[in-house]
Amino acid sequence: MSSITLNVKGMSCEHCVKAVEGALQEAGASGKVNLASGTVDVNYDESKVSVDKLKEAIEDQGYDVV
Repeated sequence: MSSITLNVKGMSCEHCVKAVEGALQEAGASGKVNLASGTVDVNYDESKVSVDKLKEAIEDQGYDVV
């Protein structure tokens, strides 16, 4: 397992948390959103999903990964 912290802009509420964490789960990863810092700690299996795919899953929910 690998882990990465992504900076995500546009998250402001519990709905945002559920949308981002749900998108990561569907992509095959687990994530924990920190609204205060605007970050997401992601754990994933790099043999199954790439960081680019994880970023794309978040961006598809309407947030910007920077």
